[in-house]
Amino acid sequence: MKRIGVAASKISKGNSVIYHVLVVLIACLFSFFMFVVVGSTVIFALAIIAYISNEIMPTDQPRDWEQIRMICIVALAMVVAAFNLLAIVINLKLPWKGATHE
Repeated sequence: MKRIGVAASKISKGNSVIYHVLVVLIACLFSFFMFVVVGSTVIFALAIIAYISNEIMPTDQPRDWEQIRMICIVALAMVVAAFNLLAIVINLKLPWKGATHE
């Protein structure tokens, strides 16, 4: 998470506004990338589980895998969003009232 700040700092070259925009942009792009990669893995794993369980279990018990997929993706989205907000908050550089500037 600190690497986001380092990359944004090198790109912005001291400009505070550009730094904060880049921190948010980099964090959101990385979070979106992770959501797509992990989400596709979860969907693929659930498809395999559904296929295997439909072969093993009798066919008279219908399974609604769409709800299970939705729960998994929503939970993944909440975890990714929490880590994204944490990364943004860690990399914010706000001037504090009590801070001394030397």
